[in-house]
Amino acid sequence: MKKHLLNRRALGFLLVLGVTVSLANTASAQFRRNPVVSPEIHADNRITFRVYAPNANEITLSGDWIGQGKTEPLVKGDTGLWTVTVGPLEAELYGYSYTVDGVYTLDASNALVKRDGVRNISFFMIKGKGSDLYEPKHGAKGMLSKVWYESPTLGLTRRMYVYTPPGYENNSKETYPVFYLLHGGGGDEDAWTELGLTPTIMDNLINSGQAKPMIVVMTNGNPDQTAASIEAPAKLPGQEVPGPFGMANKKFEESLVKDVVPYIESHYRVKKGKENRALSGLSMGGWQTLNTTFDNPDMFDYICVMSMGFVKDSPFGLPNNGEGRGKDIDALKKANPKVYWIACGKDDFLYDSVVNLRNTLDEHGFKYKYVESTGGHTWTNWRIYLSQFAPVLFK
Repeated sequence: MKKHLLNRRALGFLLVLGVTVSLANTASAQFRRNPVVSPEIHADNRITFRVYAPNANEITLSGDWIGQGKTEPLVKGDTGLWTVTVGPLEAELYGYSYTVDGVYTLDASNALVKRDGVRNISFFMIKGKGSDLYEPKHGAKGMLSKVWYESPTLGLTRRMYVYTPPGYENNSKETYPVFYLLHGGGGDEDAWTELGLTPTIMDNLINSGQAKPMIVVMTNGNPDQTAASIEAPAKLPGQEVPGPFGMANKKFEESLVKDVVPYIESHYRVKKGKENRALSGLSMGGWQTLNTTFDNPDMFDYICVMSMGFVKDSPFGLPNNGEGRGKDIDALKKANPKVYWIACGKDDFLYDSVVNLRNTLDEHGFKYKYVESTGGHTWTNWRIYLSQFAPVLFK
């Protein structure tokens, strides 16, 4: 009986050992197998994208460098591997995605993913002068805090991100100017850190002496949200903010002035007064920047509108913000902000609205600086504008 039992145990051990060895061999084979490399950055800054999808009928590539609504087709090889090579591209951080038989998808071969509002995107970076500010360097680092605050204007507890510059925590007497930075439609308070790389850019600019130490406040511009959807539960019935769109009802602009600025100035060591406040935003945030500064001409001395202007025939259902704004423009002109920037890519789908804004300001003799870049409605441009605008603040 004992001999029979031992034989059974030995047989069981051998079976387990065999399965283990088999799994180990399979795993080892998987790691030894050449994976699909995508994206592959070549020495001349051309980029090759690859997708293994033998049963797919059509695959296209969308990317920041291609243009709004445009795509590049991938070509299918005999093995079922689809490829396309683009470029060469300038040194930058680029987001991209695929559409496989009509379905949006990420690059399964690329572990680098960022969240852009309600969607995720794959990304890669080409190193060089154009992306130099995007990499952490030696030197002191600022601190990024996720701050919850009460917004009586919106009837919500909300979240914003607050960047304090290097040295803020160790110097209890120093006070700082404040830069309020607004995201675009579909984004949230995470956008300027996740996609805009604001903390790293600001660290590098401040440590190199290109920008003055400042606090940067990145809010959630959606007036019906407490915070990013991945952080906070869906809004409850009755919490919806009235109006056709949160972007159009100007409730966020009201809360920025009545809730956000007072909170920052009562909880952080800041320099007060319009000469110590800056406001900038992209797209929807640009619209909110226009509204806020026209309605509060004596509040901000440094203003930058990115990728937004006076929209005619708006695809978002927005009114033409130029209509009836003559007195507001004159009031802001009288307030005489130290810096007023307008920045837009020449291929941006909102380019015509920027032309309309500039023409209207010209009619009123309102002075501004215009920055036009290549490319369209992309984070590639907005990071560049931030890198250019921050160094002129509070000087």
